[in-house]
Amino acid sequence: MEHFLATQSIWVVASIIFITRVLNMALDTIRMLTVVRGMRAITWILGVLQTITFVLALGSVMSDLDNPIKIMAYSVGFATGNVIGMMIEERLAFGFVNMTIISSVRGQALAGKLRSQGHAVTEIPARGKDGSVAILECSVQRKFAPEVQTTVLECDPNAFITTRDIQRVWRGYWRD
Repeated sequence: MEHFLATQSIWVVASIIFITRVLNMALDTIRMLTVVRGMRAITWILGVLQTITFVLALGSVMSDLDNPIKIMAYSVGFATGNVIGMMIEERLAFGFVNMTIISSVRGQALAGKLRSQGHAVTEIPARGKDGSVAILECSVQRKFAPEVQTTVLECDPNAFITTRDIQRVWRGYWRD
Protein backbone atom coordinates (compact mmCIF):
# COMPACT_ATOMS: atom_id res chain seq x y z
CA MET A 1 0.00 0.00 0.00
CA GLU A 2 2.84 2.41 0.83
CA HIS A 3 4.38 1.85 -2.64
CA PHE A 4 1.00 2.56 -4.24
CA LEU A 5 0.69 5.88 -2.37
CA ALA A 6 4.28 6.84 -3.22
CA THR A 7 3.63 6.06 -6.89
CA GLN A 8 0.43 8.08 -6.86
CA SER A 9 2.10 11.03 -5.21
CA ILE A 10 4.87 11.17 -7.85
CA TRP A 11 2.21 11.39 -10.56
CA VAL A 12 0.48 14.20 -8.67
CA VAL A 13 3.79 16.04 -8.33
CA ALA A 14 4.60 15.40 -12.00
CA SER A 15 1.19 16.76 -13.00
CA ILE A 16 1.77 19.90 -10.95
CA ILE A 17 5.21 20.34 -12.55
CA PHE A 18 3.67 19.85 -16.01
CA ILE A 19 0.86 22.35 -15.41
CA THR A 20 3.22 24.90 -13.86
CA ARG A 21 5.64 24.58 -16.78
CA VAL A 22 2.82 24.88 -19.34
CA LEU A 23 1.67 28.07 -17.63
CA ASN A 24 5.26 29.31 -17.43
CA MET A 25 5.92 28.83 -21.14
CA ALA A 26 2.53 30.20 -22.20
CA LEU A 27 3.30 33.33 -20.19
CA ASP A 28 6.79 33.47 -21.70
CA THR A 29 5.49 33.25 -25.26
CA ILE A 30 2.96 36.01 -24.68
CA ARG A 31 5.52 38.11 -22.79
CA MET A 32 7.97 37.94 -25.69
CA LEU A 33 5.27 39.15 -28.06
CA THR A 34 4.43 42.05 -25.76
CA VAL A 35 8.14 42.97 -25.66
CA VAL A 36 8.25 43.11 -29.46
CA ARG A 37 5.12 45.25 -29.53
CA GLY A 38 6.41 47.67 -26.88
CA MET A 39 3.75 46.92 -24.26
CA ARG A 40 5.84 47.75 -21.17
CA ALA A 41 3.31 47.40 -18.34
CA ILE A 42 1.92 44.09 -19.55
CA THR A 43 5.45 42.83 -20.21
CA TRP A 44 6.46 43.66 -16.65
CA ILE A 45 3.46 41.87 -15.10
CA LEU A 46 3.94 38.83 -17.32
CA GLY A 47 7.65 38.79 -16.47
CA VAL A 48 6.92 38.60 -12.75
CA LEU A 49 4.35 35.83 -13.20
CA GLN A 50 6.59 33.92 -15.58
CA THR A 51 9.53 34.05 -13.16
CA ILE A 52 7.42 32.77 -10.25
CA THR A 53 6.11 29.81 -12.27
CA PHE A 54 9.60 29.06 -13.60
CA VAL A 55 11.15 28.97 -10.14
CA LEU A 56 8.37 26.74 -8.82
CA ALA A 57 8.60 24.26 -11.70
CA LEU A 58 12.39 24.16 -11.84
CA GLY A 59 12.72 23.91 -8.07
CA SER A 60 10.48 20.82 -8.03
CA VAL A 61 12.68 19.12 -10.62
CA MET A 62 16.03 20.22 -9.20
CA SER A 63 15.15 18.81 -5.78
CA ASP A 64 14.97 15.32 -7.30
CA LEU A 65 17.13 15.07 -10.46
CA ASP A 66 17.18 11.27 -10.22
CA ASN A 67 13.46 11.15 -10.96
CA PRO A 68 12.87 10.79 -14.73
CA ILE A 69 9.12 11.31 -14.34
CA LYS A 70 9.65 14.83 -12.99
CA ILE A 71 12.18 15.62 -15.73
CA MET A 72 9.78 14.35 -18.40
CA ALA A 73 6.88 16.35 -16.93
CA TYR A 74 9.06 19.46 -17.00
CA SER A 75 10.15 18.84 -20.62
CA VAL A 76 6.70 18.00 -21.95
CA GLY A 77 5.28 21.00 -20.08
CA PHE A 78 7.85 23.22 -21.82
CA ALA A 79 6.86 22.01 -25.30
CA THR A 80 3.13 22.12 -24.58
CA GLY A 81 3.37 25.58 -23.05
CA ASN A 82 4.97 26.98 -26.21
CA VAL A 83 2.09 25.73 -28.35
CA ILE A 84 -0.58 26.90 -25.90
CA GLY A 85 1.10 30.31 -25.66
CA MET A 86 0.94 30.63 -29.45
CA MET A 87 -2.75 29.67 -29.43
CA ILE A 88 -3.52 32.24 -26.72
CA GLU A 89 -1.62 34.95 -28.59
CA GLU A 90 -3.58 34.21 -31.78
CA ARG A 91 -6.83 34.73 -29.88
CA LEU A 92 -5.62 37.94 -28.22
CA ALA A 93 -4.38 39.32 -31.57
CA PHE A 94 -2.17 42.06 -30.12
CA GLY A 95 -0.91 44.85 -32.30
CA PHE A 96 -1.21 45.84 -35.92
CA VAL A 97 -0.46 44.34 -39.31
CA ASN A 98 0.00 45.88 -42.70
CA MET A 99 -1.81 43.91 -45.36
CA THR A 100 -0.55 44.25 -48.91
CA ILE A 101 -3.16 43.12 -51.41
CA ILE A 102 -2.35 42.79 -55.10
CA SER A 103 -5.29 42.51 -57.48
CA SER A 104 -5.03 42.40 -61.23
CA VAL A 105 -8.74 42.95 -61.93
CA ARG A 106 -10.69 44.16 -58.87
CA GLY A 107 -8.42 46.67 -57.12
CA GLN A 108 -10.69 49.68 -57.18
CA ALA A 109 -13.81 47.69 -56.22
CA LEU A 110 -11.88 45.97 -53.47
CA ALA A 111 -10.59 49.26 -52.07
CA GLY A 112 -14.15 50.61 -52.04
CA LYS A 113 -15.48 47.54 -50.26
CA LEU A 114 -12.77 47.70 -47.59
CA ARG A 115 -13.37 51.42 -47.08
CA SER A 116 -17.11 50.79 -46.68
CA GLN A 117 -16.21 48.43 -43.82
CA GLY A 118 -14.25 51.21 -42.12
CA HIS A 119 -10.70 50.28 -43.15
CA ALA A 120 -8.21 52.81 -44.48
CA VAL A 121 -6.80 51.72 -47.84
CA THR A 122 -4.11 53.25 -50.01
CA GLU A 123 -4.30 52.35 -53.69
CA ILE A 124 -1.10 52.18 -55.73
CA PRO A 125 -1.17 51.49 -59.46
CA ALA A 126 1.60 49.10 -60.45
CA ARG A 127 2.80 46.73 -63.11
CA GLY A 128 3.13 42.99 -62.49
CA LYS A 129 4.42 40.09 -64.57
CA ASP A 130 1.21 39.93 -66.61
CA GLY A 131 0.34 43.63 -66.80
CA SER A 132 -1.35 46.30 -64.69
CA VAL A 133 -2.24 45.55 -61.08
CA ALA A 134 -3.50 47.50 -58.11
CA ILE A 135 -1.53 47.32 -54.89
CA LEU A 136 -3.67 48.03 -51.88
CA GLU A 137 -2.00 48.88 -48.56
CA CYS A 138 -4.28 48.39 -45.57
CA SER A 139 -2.98 48.70 -42.00
CA VAL A 140 -5.33 47.13 -39.47
CA GLN A 141 -5.46 45.85 -35.93
CA ARG A 142 -4.55 42.16 -36.03
CA LYS A 143 -8.01 41.23 -34.81
CA PHE A 144 -9.43 42.60 -38.09
CA ALA A 145 -6.98 40.80 -40.41
CA PRO A 146 -9.19 37.70 -40.91
CA GLU A 147 -12.15 39.96 -41.76
CA VAL A 148 -10.09 41.85 -44.34
CA GLN A 149 -8.81 38.60 -45.83
CA THR A 150 -12.35 37.23 -46.15
CA THR A 151 -13.53 40.43 -47.84
CA VAL A 152 -10.60 40.37 -50.27
CA LEU A 153 -11.09 36.75 -51.25
CA GLU A 154 -14.85 37.19 -51.68
CA CYS A 155 -14.26 40.14 -54.02
CA ASP A 156 -11.18 38.74 -55.82
CA PRO A 157 -10.37 35.05 -55.21
CA ASN A 158 -7.15 35.49 -57.23
CA ALA A 159 -5.79 38.34 -55.11
CA PHE A 160 -2.32 38.00 -53.61
CA ILE A 161 -2.21 38.90 -49.90
CA THR A 162 0.76 39.33 -47.58
CA THR A 163 0.99 40.67 -44.04
CA ARG A 164 3.71 41.99 -41.81
CA ASP A 165 3.67 43.12 -38.21
CA ILE A 166 3.94 46.86 -37.76
CA GLN A 167 4.00 49.36 -34.92
CA ARG A 168 1.91 52.48 -35.01
CA VAL A 169 4.29 55.42 -34.99
CA TRP A 170 2.41 58.55 -35.88
CA ARG A 171 -1.07 59.53 -37.02
CA GLY A 172 -3.13 57.79 -39.66
CA TYR A 173 -6.54 56.23 -39.53
CA TRP A 174 -7.28 53.14 -37.42
CA ARG A 175 -10.64 51.45 -37.17
CA ASP A 176 -11.71 51.02 -33.53
